[in-house]
Amino acid sequence: MNPADVANTAAAAAPVADITVLGMFLQASLLVKLVMLALVGASIWSWAIIVNKAILYARFQRAMDKFEGVFWSGTSLEELYATLSSRPAQGMANLFIAAMREWKRSVSNVGSSFMGLQARIDKVLDVSIAREVERLEANLLFLATVASAGPFVGLFGTVWGIMTAFRGIAASKNTSLAVVAPGIAEALLATALGLFAAIPALVAYNKLQGDVAKKQARMEGCADEFSAILSRQIDQHSVRDRAA
Repeated sequence: MNPADVANTAAAAAPVADITVLGMFLQASLLVKLVMLALVGASIWSWAIIVNKAILYARFQRAMDKFEGVFWSGTSLEELYATLSSRPAQGMANLFIAAMREWKRSVSNVGSSFMGLQARIDKVLDVSIAREVERLEANLLFLATVASAGPFVGLFGTVWGIMTAFRGIAASKNTSLAVVAPGIAEALLATALGLFAAIPALVAYNKLQGDVAKKQARMEGCADEFSAILSRQIDQHSVRDRAA
């Protein structure tokens, strides 16, 4: 019998490996299975964050549009404050409520000075914007972590799987493709799962961060306009106080 027949006979005698995704997962070593499960879990959690943020940002955008429409409709600041402060608010409405609350504290105190009020209002607006941005950016760090670490975690699983496959090849003393290929395929599945988790997380992170930056710029613009309105109100009150 020639060497080719011997190789063919050995390959035919070797058990046929299950090369489906589930089959490769079940045949992988314990450590590689843990890596795969971690990557699948990270991918599921990433998609949950992406969907949640998409819904949150859409609501936030509608709330900003609605507030700007009411704010520039000619409604008095007192009426708008009474309406918004009686119900849950977000985005620009929160900025407005916080600034008006500081304004009303100073105006309602008899004999209080308006000195420093503008600076306090600006500080309140800055803090409110920071809180809104923090709420919008919540859990985005997880997406960045998955995007950066996912491929490396998958690569670790691949390296470990290839080492295990080579040890199995050395123990069986059979280097035919039918014996080598399944082990290598199982190992490469870990890298594929790492990329499957990392790529959507990276794209979503960049997109969501861009959306946050746009909303922050819009809130800062609205805060500047509202601060200018209150500044004129402060000047008018100061003139009346001096005249009195």
